[in-house]
Formats: sequence, structure tokens, C-alpha cells
Amino acid sequence: MSIPYYQVDTFTSEIFSGNPAGVCFLAQWLDDAVLQSIAAENYLPETAFVVQRESSFGLRWFTPTMEMDLCGHATLAPAHVIFRHLGYRDRVIRFETRAGELTVTRDQDLLELDFPSRPATSCPTPMLLEQGLGIAPSFTAKARDYLAVFDSESIVRELRPDMNALMQLDSIGVIATAPGKDCDFVSRFFAPRAGVPEDPVTGSAHSTLIPYWAGRLSKSQLHARQISKRGGELFCEQRQDRVGIAGRAITYSTGNLHVQPIGSCCYNGD
Repeated sequence: MSIPYYQVDTFTSEIFSGNPAGVCFLAQWLDDAVLQSIAAENYLPETAFVVQRESSFGLRWFTPTMEMDLCGHATLAPAHVIFRHLGYRDRVIRFETRAGELTVTRDQDLLELDFPSRPATSCPTPMLLEQGLGIAPSFTAKARDYLAVFDSESIVRELRPDMNALMQLDSIGVIATAPGKDCDFVSRFFAPRAGVPEDPVTGSAHSTLIPYWAGRLSKSQLHARQISKRGGELFCEQRQDRVGIAGRAITYSTGNLHVQPIGSCCYNGD
């Protein structure tokens, strides 16, 4: 079985930066074990699997170890491929996902995701969170992920997390954030439980970051940077119970995956 495959760097316009995602186009869904094995073999933060339908696309996301309920960069990546490589002419792509219908709108070189808002609720700082980050946040809240707010960009940039401690938390990941020096806010995202110790640029985390910073800064349009080693840039908008997350993308490679059913054997000799 030959699967068309693309690797795309997202939330960036430069190769070797942003967040890399694999994109596989399928004629129909394969067994979950096969999808998970492909994602593990790719060993990227996320691999997106896409099945075309009449007026939309089915979309699922896998890290090297698990299927995710929402992913930004691995939604941006297949949208980029559909627009850039498959000749899609409409301005809006509709994806059917575990998080419901998600749209991606093209505006020149920017692709804007329309995602659900996931505001975090204030909570005490768990001991494992403070231990894992090595410093107590000035504010802690929780949605799907823990939100740890710090006073300065330099604190977030200098974090050296203890992944063993963070892995024991009751969340998929941990968002560390602070006011930005040349943008509205910065962040980093750690998800060792999902097989991604640090995600380079995390669209889904901004479903929580945007409502927090929109409220704190009293503005609906926000400019964000994720300050991982690879780094990424996001243009954000608060929209009641939805958020807009826009960014750029660039293709790194194209090709095909040659996949056999799990348990089959290539050897046909006597």
C-alpha cells in the first residue's frame, strides 16, 4: 500500500523552524494500530491522517504514542498541502474531527484555524507542577492542560523542566506563558505523557492561551510567539466561544509511505 505523504513546517515561513507535521492522505481509514505505528515510525510531534469526503475532509491526529483530541499545527499542515499541492480552489477547508468541524481559511499567505475556545479555570499549583517546572508560577489554571503563568519572558525561556515530574500530572500537557517583549505573549508547551517532551509550536494550547490573554490585556487581536528552540509565530483572535489561530506553513518534503498490514511478511521464497 502506497500512501501519499508530505512533511510540513508550520507556524513559520522558513524551513527548519516552526513545528513539523507529517500528512498522510488515505483512501479510507486504516486500523488504529496501523495509524499509530505510522506516527511512531515518523516520530514527529504529530502525524495527520486525512480522508477526502464530498464537501469536507476527515482528519485525525497522532503523536508517536497516542491519538489527540485537538491539534493546531497538524490541522494547519494538511490545509497547506490541500491548498498548495492539491489545487483546492475554495478559500475555506472543512475538517471533520474528534473536536467537531474545524475550518481553515486562506488569506494570502496566512492560514487561519477556527478552533474551540478552552478557557482555563484557576486552581492551586500542584506540587508536581512546581517541581516539574523548577519554579512556582505566579498564576495557575487548568483546562485540558495546566496553564502556568510567569512574570517575564526570560523565566519561560530559561525553564528546564523535569519531564518525569510533569508526566505524573493529571493533564495531557503544561503550558508555560508570560508577557512577550516584542509580542503580546509567549509560551512553551510540554507534553511528555503524549510522547512529546516539548512541542515546538502548539496550536491547541492557544485555545487556552487566547481567552486568558484576551481577558488580561482587554484586546481581541493578539500576536504570539512560541519560544521553543525551533520557534513559531501565531496571529490570534478571541471570538466568544471560538478562537482564530493564523500562521504560515512551508513544505519540507513530499513522497510516499509503503505500508504493509501489521503482521504481514515480505518474504515469498520457499
